[in-house]
Amino acid sequence: MMGPAHSLSGAAAWLGVGAAAAAAGHAMPWPVLVVGALICAGAALAPDLDHKSATISRAFGPLSKWLCEVVDKLSYAVYKATRTRADARRSGGHRTLTHTWVWAVAIGAGASALAVEGGRWAVLALLFVHVVLAVEGLLWRAARVSSDILVWLLGAAGAWILAGILDQPGNGANWLFDAPGQEYLWLGLPIVLGALVHDVGDALTVSGCPILWPIPVAGKRWYPIGPPKPLRFRAGSWVEVRVLMPVFMVLGGVGGAFALGVV
Repeated sequence: MMGPAHSLSGAAAWLGVGAAAAAAGHAMPWPVLVVGALICAGAALAPDLDHKSATISRAFGPLSKWLCEVVDKLSYAVYKATRTRADARRSGGHRTLTHTWVWAVAIGAGASALAVEGGRWAVLALLFVHVVLAVEGLLWRAARVSSDILVWLLGAAGAWILAGILDQPGNGANWLFDAPGQEYLWLGLPIVLGALVHDVGDALTVSGCPILWPIPVAGKRWYPIGPPKPLRFRAGSWVEVRVLMPVFMVLGGVGGAFALGVV
């Protein structure tokens, strides 16, 4: 899928988690619901760090372009080192390492550890990165015609304001993990979810997605998981734009309403 659909699906997924958490007796304070949706929307772009032309490659100027090149080479190296004879030969790393459950769990765990150990500045950094990505994904038309600096300023201001709100008692710094020293441990959850939602979205396209790596399927470690071929679509096609994106919007709205107790 393309960037806007990925981000929208990520936000909808977190709002759905909010509804499920409320039903399970762990209702999210509204700041957790909002911040988590923004983080998940941004994190749903992150697996495309292995693609030089992806939305994320433009998000932070030369730095993100360089990072995409590094991740592409790393992913390709891991693919070559772990492929079986049944896996196809390829010339790049797109839709390999960063499109697996291993990567999703690793970056989520790393983000949680960073938030807990790094304190406020680490939280601000995580919020800044993901708010910028959320703006790039959800407001992609406006972001493309705007200056990068304006988007970065919006991300910085949003991160500062949101961190201040979360710091207030009862607003969710210790949601779900309430032991001393576990503040913001939950920040890794929307990051894991965003990455996995991205992978599922890509699995619906014609190329599939090797989500299960390194678990072998049909003799392949990089088996492209997906539905039957007649049910797949091309990225950016009318199915994605006219069917899936409206569905994500409706599901997100319903999930948010349940999470906030409106319905």
